[in-house]
Amino acid sequence: MTTLPHRLLRALDRFNAAHPWDHNAHYHPWILRQLPRRFDRALDVGCGSGDLARLLATRAGTVHGVDSDPKITAQAQELTPPATPVTFTTADALTGIPAGPYDVLTCVATIHHLPFTEALTVFRRHLAPGGTLVILGLSHPTTPADHLLGAVAAPLNAATGWLKNKGRTARRPLSMTAVTRPAAMGFPDIVREARAVLPGARLRRRLFWRYTLVWHHR
Repeated sequence: MTTLPHRLLRALDRFNAAHPWDHNAHYHPWILRQLPRRFDRALDVGCGSGDLARLLATRAGTVHGVDSDPKITAQAQELTPPATPVTFTTADALTGIPAGPYDVLTCVATIHHLPFTEALTVFRRHLAPGGTLVILGLSHPTTPADHLLGAVAAPLNAATGWLKNKGRTARRPLSMTAVTRPAAMGFPDIVREARAVLPGARLRRRLFWRYTLVWHHR
């Protein structure tokens, strides 16, 4: 017989599916606050439907968005007004990055799809001196702090979905249609490996099953 907690979890999953909202877009304003008011070149790795790339374009001279999914890259281009200084490329995130260097490099909910240390090394190589790297990532819960944040986030997630959709059922936004996979690395391992490649990187657990990494290239 199904236990009550499992039944509640399934009911919560159904509720969240009926009232979806973009956890990554929730952090876009925070990402912008980590960046200079103006910069020349920006790169968004795993750009998806291009929402963050278009926001970066309000401050940048040029923005390149890279994603391995040709369908969503084409949709990102269609959603972008012609005068916006953004280009989108379908390419591998590690080998197909357009030539830099970049003053700003962002990567949202993508790095757990990649070999972590190799990806950070590639990002560092493409970042200009004085540039800023901002990552919004997913980690696998392994510690009491992770599970506590997850327990706090679950009801807040449902309430936020209800409020954002004004109590109505809704379709998933385009930004949530990209292929996903669960994270495999725990946050302590992420911190250790990140600081080995990016000395001085600032990492922090966040609500809604996310963490952030900010690093400035000296």
